[in-house]
Amino acid sequence: MNSNYDNNPSITQMEEWARVQTELKLNLIETDDLDFTKTIKEDNGEQVIEFNGLNYIGGVDLSFENNENNEESAIASLIVLKYPSLEVIYENFSSVKLELPYIAGFLAFREVAPLLDLLQNLKKMKPNIFPQVIIVDGNGTLHPRRFGLASHLGVLANVPTIGVGKNFLQIDDGETLTMAHVKATVKEKLKKGGDTYLLQGQSGMIWGAAVRSLDHTTNPIFVSVGHRISLETSIQIVLKCCRYRIPEPTRQADIRSREYIRNHIS
Repeated sequence: MNSNYDNNPSITQMEEWARVQTELKLNLIETDDLDFTKTIKEDNGEQVIEFNGLNYIGGVDLSFENNENNEESAIASLIVLKYPSLEVIYENFSSVKLELPYIAGFLAFREVAPLLDLLQNLKKMKPNIFPQVIIVDGNGTLHPRRFGLASHLGVLANVPTIGVGKNFLQIDDGETLTMAHVKATVKEKLKKGGDTYLLQGQSGMIWGAAVRSLDHTTNPIFVSVGHRISLETSIQIVLKCCRYRIPEPTRQADIRSREYIRNHIS
């Protein structure tokens, strides 16, 4: 997906990107379309969720090289973890020169191409460990056009994806989706690890969820559907992957890409 755009996209170009997002979104699946199953058991009066047949979870991220004011030279990373141990069994990196600046709402047009290349390389070289679901450092349906990086990557790669962000863009669906309202509500609602607060707009649409990862983490993460997975299952998988605030697949992708930069570039 090589870009022909220059570094200063015009309004017309951004309108074209919005059109592409709308067109790709026609293929978006927001229900479970997975090759593993979920069971719910009772244990001392509490529900325990298990994923049967889930063996490999991926994480993707981009880290920028440590040059002052650098916004172009980056390292794309793909990590595969064995589930449920969360042991890293595969890592791969690619050095990329990003052709576009960051533009709110159009992150995928800047970052999706190197991530797709890493996935295609893994599928070619080691298809037996290709991830059954990928956690993306970026939002999915929690996006002004319900089609952020996680959804864009999922649709183009035809793989289940989950978006996990530390924040989200302003969404035009009422006051309940303003960051000020969400922050105030989350502080009140999320009391312990595993607590969730659905991000529902004035329209009634649910865009994603604020999730408290663990008892000792106070700031929430924002989970949303990427592709081929429901919000409920997305939240449950993310919580299963949290040893810290950020789920291990994207946490390891970030840590290891920065380590790669220190060892090979800096």
